[in-house]
Amino acid sequence: MIGVIDTEGDCAEWTFPAEATAARRARAAVRDRLTAWQLEGLGDIAALLVSELVTNALRHATGPIVVRLTRSDGTVGEADGTAVLRVEVSDPLPDPPRERSARPEDESGRGLQLLASAARRWGTRPGDNGKTVWFELTVPR
Repeated sequence: MIGVIDTEGDCAEWTFPAEATAARRARAAVRDRLTAWQLEGLGDIAALLVSELVTNALRHATGPIVVRLTRSDGTVGEADGTAVLRVEVSDPLPDPPRERSARPEDESGRGLQLLASAARRWGTRPGDNGKTVWFELTVPR
């Protein structure tokens, strides 16, 4: 891990080098933070989706991969008052990810379909040095 930023308890950010261990280390960091926030119920799905996005970044980009978690309690930002966990994965490749139609025998190509079916919302945005793919999970009450 290159660096960790923790701001005021509701945000955590890690930067990982583009190495084979990045997905494993990102999963562990996300699970640890969610446990600290008492959001263990989101641990499996958040770790799975982070793993997919970090793996995509490793396949298609070089350079550091940033994983950022932000939690809201539903009192700010969400019109319906829903508490949300927002997860962002940034990499230096500017091209947005593309959904593919994976054939049954394909070993890859299902990550964005999984993301779309499991997340409350998801999307991408360009950045100064690449792109960010983000998703939101509803925090159980």
